[in-house]
Amino acid sequence: MTPLHESAGTGPGEAHFAVFTDREEAAAAARSFARPGCRTVHHPSGRPWLVGHWRDDEAVTAHAGEAALAVLGRCPVEADELRHRAARLRDLAEVDALARSLPGSFHLVAALDGRIRVQGTASGLRLVFHAEIAGTRVVATRADVLADALGLDPDPAELAVRLLWPAPYPLYETSLWPAVTAVPPQDAVVVAADGRGARHTRWWTPPEPVVPLVEAAGPVRAALQDAVDARTRQGGVVSCDLSGGLDSTSVCFLADRSPARVVASTWPGRDPADTDLYWAEQAARYLPDVEHVVWDADASPLVYDDLLDIDDGLDEPTIGVMDRSRALHHLPGLAARGSRVHLTGIGGDHVAWCSEAYYHRLLRTRPLHALRQLRGFRALWQWPLDGTVRALADTRPYGKWLADAAGRLRDPSPSSVATALGWGMAPRLLDWVTADAERLARRALLDAAATATPLHPDRGVHADLEQIRSTTRVIRQWDHMAARAGLPMASPFLDDRVIEACLAVRPAERVTPFRYKPVLTTAMSGVVPEPCLRRTTKAAASMDASNGLRENRADLLALWEDSRLERLGLVDGAELRRLARRPASPGLSDAVLYSTIAAEVWLRGRSRSRGGTRIP
Repeated sequence: MTPLHESAGTGPGEAHFAVFTDREEAAAAARSFARPGCRTVHHPSGRPWLVGHWRDDEAVTAHAGEAALAVLGRCPVEADELRHRAARLRDLAEVDALARSLPGSFHLVAALDGRIRVQGTASGLRLVFHAEIAGTRVVATRADVLADALGLDPDPAELAVRLLWPAPYPLYETSLWPAVTAVPPQDAVVVAADGRGARHTRWWTPPEPVVPLVEAAGPVRAALQDAVDARTRQGGVVSCDLSGGLDSTSVCFLADRSPARVVASTWPGRDPADTDLYWAEQAARYLPDVEHVVWDADASPLVYDDLLDIDDGLDEPTIGVMDRSRALHHLPGLAARGSRVHLTGIGGDHVAWCSEAYYHRLLRTRPLHALRQLRGFRALWQWPLDGTVRALADTRPYGKWLADAAGRLRDPSPSSVATALGWGMAPRLLDWVTADAERLARRALLDAAATATPLHPDRGVHADLEQIRSTTRVIRQWDHMAARAGLPMASPFLDDRVIEACLAVRPAERVTPFRYKPVLTTAMSGVVPEPCLRRTTKAAASMDASNGLRENRADLLALWEDSRLERLGLVDGAELRRLARRPASPGLSDAVLYSTIAAEVWLRGRSRSRGGTRIP
């Protein structure tokens, strides 16, 4: 295998690439992917194996005989260790154990006796797709790269699914192009040596939630430390969010233990009731070696800012565009202070806490304990008694729940208790979605209901995994935007090893109405000072959203002029333009516009960026 090299530039960071078998027809297909600025890793034959963009510190490759391994992303594995693993590789199934042992966030690619195997992360933060191009199966980390190579337009039926609020599992995990196959996060794709056959093989299963918190705290702390170390061990300068919340505060203190110099970034909210700055300053007092930067709240962008100017090449719509300007605003200032990567606390809410849906099973296995806890949840979330009883008595299997949802797409939004204790939030379509789009979305739901199984038989585990995977769909696109803006982001809580350590904790000790994030407060005891672990609130940023809706109404109106979704017959443009003129309309503050805006912005971005196969 030839060494890494690049033809021009280093690309945007956060590795994106395509993978090819060692065949002449695959080499011919690879030539159309080799755009200016791409790097290439070759098979021993000299034919391309990997073609794409990555930074020097994002790729480790090794080969031994007919075997080769590549880790692309954020992982501390060394080339010698990878070479040793490649030398011992006798079956591609052995790669599963390697994937489950490495810390960080990365794609793992293997080649053996002409076959290739590619996987992303179980979290869904790094995905894999494949398609047949010029008679050979090509695997890539982005769906749009494959679709562009085939000259495809997105399927209107898939866009209709994205207008659901929300789109439930598994509907959001498909690609926008039927000819491009999405690989589920828990699976790897294996391509035959002839480049034609491809199959999915499962490499990851969530742990059973059976470990007592007192035993789990150490592994959780170690996994999170390893995740932070994967980004900080090289030293230099790194930046961290420091919102004052438990998640970002934990990451900051762990980063402060590393060889890197840390710049902590606090962005106060506009709401006078927002206590983020107070808690961030409390934490900063215990971090004397950390530079603490506090940004001007009034200078920060609002939700919905700059929607008309978004030109990021994304491979699917994402509600992350609503907060794009806010998420990226401070990155140039942090890069100017020398930061090479920006660490966030995103994901802590999804792994250090968990769904109350676990109590659906716990009521049947530990009824007295469950009833005591449920009384606390009812008081905390103001759940009505009759609604709580109905939710706990609902024993519909997942497929039946999906099928029932297909018949209620225009109903009022489900109650919070039905969502919390059920399979998830039942999808709805809003008034501006057309009858044609409703028909397409309903058909997709019914087709999925006929074969879908939940991510886990326990609806609590299912809800946790779905929340993680739907969140990483957004963060995946934010990571691309941030890297393109010049400062890659990283979210250590969303590393697979951290997720596994947290999911293993007994649910009754992980989610309780009487303690806030007990997994994190227990695991971080002795790392984060006790006063910083006492926070039990979280800022909502509702003022930034409501102000943004009002102040950006002209842009929102312009968004629906000559709407791409309207051209496809999926939305009523007149209704959306009416709403844009009345941003105080009831319900708009509840983010119900997000999925529609996401699809429209994405279609506009596609029309701007079309112009040939590319790996952005």
